Amino acid sequence: MEYNGVPIDDTYAEAFPAWISRVIITAATKDFARAAAVEATGFATSTIGCPCEAGIEEYLPGERTPDGRPGYAILICNPSKKRLKEQLIERIGECILTAPTTAAFNGMPDAEEKIPVKLHFFGDKYEHEVRVGDRACWAIPIMEGDFVVEEEYGAVKGVAGGNFFVMGENQMAALMGAKAAVDAISDLPGVITPFPGGIVASGSKVGSRYKFMNASTNEAYCPTLREKVPESKVPENVGALYEIVIDGVDEAAVRKAMAVGIRAAAMIPGVVFLSAGNFGGTLGPVTIHLKDLF
Repeated sequence: MEYNGVPIDDTYAEAFPAWISRVIITAATKDFARAAAVEATGFATSTIGCPCEAGIEEYLPGERTPDGRPGYAILICNPSKKRLKEQLIERIGECILTAPTTAAFNGMPDAEEKIPVKLHFFGDKYEHEVRVGDRACWAIPIMEGDFVVEEEYGAVKGVAGGNFFVMGENQMAALMGAKAAVDAISDLPGVITPFPGGIVASGSKVGSRYKFMNASTNEAYCPTLREKVPESKVPENVGALYEIVIDGVDEAAVRKAMAVGIRAAAMIPGVVFLSAGNFGGTLGPVTIHLKDLF
């Protein structure tokens, strides 16, 4: 199979179920809202070593936010609903409440599952209930005025770990292909690419020859090991490759993002092969075959 003349591997991406919540962060300006969103999604690339996976989903102009101010929607993901609750509390409490002029709202008001996030106790009994439109919120007195926050967040069982590999004849070609893919995916609702800039430079595999490691470098996809590893999956004409990892509110959203990203990457000169990562079921039960995306 090919797209724009670029071969697409007959393989599949292996992903796993995860609980996902959406938080809407608003502020007096777009810049202040983005600063809080960036802070609230930090250290959240992979649950291999991070407490969650998180990223900015989209910018929201004032007409799309509960309080009429500019904002950003972020997604926070974790396989455990209990740990997702912990991350909501910590990231809203430490990264949004502390940021200038911000407020935080439930971005999934229609979700059947609700996660309580009780932050009003920070008000030390000076807090009070307020309404923002039809939403019940708390106002917590802070140095600049009041921090307004909803205390119940919807959660859905989504999919994390959707992925594909962008392989280029050299590092710059692969990088530009990966960047094109991430830019295309960024326009889609319901998905995030949680790694730095949306791009994974150091793809990993499940397990290691070191017993104390639960993950390690994916040597089959390291160009510098092509002649040393018998099971190398790096084609001869590939000088570098990057992985795009996608988390989404459901499998359909992840599938769409993969298809859009692969098409965008295939349009970049020097991108010579597209593939995906899987681990024989050791990572998760969700399989997304690349051939089914087109």
